[in-house]
Amino acid sequence: MLRPYLQLLRPQQWVKNGFVLVGVLFSHSWGQPELVTAALLAFAAFSLAASSIYVGNDYMDREQDRLHPRKCRRPLAAGTVRPAPALVLGLGCAAGALALGAWVSPALLLIIAVYLALNLGYSLGWKHIPVLDVSIIAAGFMLRILAGTKGIGIVPSYWLLLCGLMVTLFLGFAKRRAELNTLDEDAGSHRKVLTDYDTVLLDQLISICAAATIVSYSLYTVSAETVALHGTRYLVYTVPFVVYGIFRYLFLLHRRGGGGDPTTEILDSHLLVTAGLWLGAVLWLLS
Repeated sequence: MLRPYLQLLRPQQWVKNGFVLVGVLFSHSWGQPELVTAALLAFAAFSLAASSIYVGNDYMDREQDRLHPRKCRRPLAAGTVRPAPALVLGLGCAAGALALGAWVSPALLLIIAVYLALNLGYSLGWKHIPVLDVSIIAAGFMLRILAGTKGIGIVPSYWLLLCGLMVTLFLGFAKRRAELNTLDEDAGSHRKVLTDYDTVLLDQLISICAAATIVSYSLYTVSAETVALHGTRYLVYTVPFVVYGIFRYLFLLHRRGGGGDPTTEILDSHLLVTAGLWLGAVLWLLS
């Protein structure tokens, strides 16, 4: 009986909240238990906040989701969870996220409140405005990075923030491109904003964001600030992993019908190995 409620929370999507832990990794704070604990609490708070948004979206879109080939299996659309208990669950998750944020710091509480408000606006209508819809999704990831930095007392690198913005815009526009590939002529009936997108526009936006991601990360690795902080000039040798990861994602998007869900695409063997090698190289160079 609990399984549909767990599906409603979409715990598989919590991997996206790994952006919260970037600050601890790149600030050499993993040896400070109080900061690691604060980061983990921020991760938990964002997981609850994200789940509350998923529940709210499914609640408002349940009728439309019943017409979608994949979303029709979601608990509210399929009728395995009733609307009233789902709404209570979503509000409970939001309250829990705010409580955890307040426990860690006022800054984290503010960041989570902004995240919830931004996504409420997205659900109520901003998701129908082209480009703004993806920008809000990217802003959500930026707030995750800020939660794991300013929210727990770590000063963020502006190069890292820029790189995070570019990669999340890349993933957002790739998701819209994948939806157009999958839904084809019925795209607009399932997601209204897709009527304002076309493959040419999205391919241009994806290309710009992919290039900007590679350039911003590359500049981060060779910046004087980064070299001084980490005491190494060799982070630049992690750039090929980022380049290959971006290229592989584009291959999956255009040749394998992927790109619709980053949490699914990361299970691709090439991306898993690349991510593992990148993380291993970063940890080795920063240790």
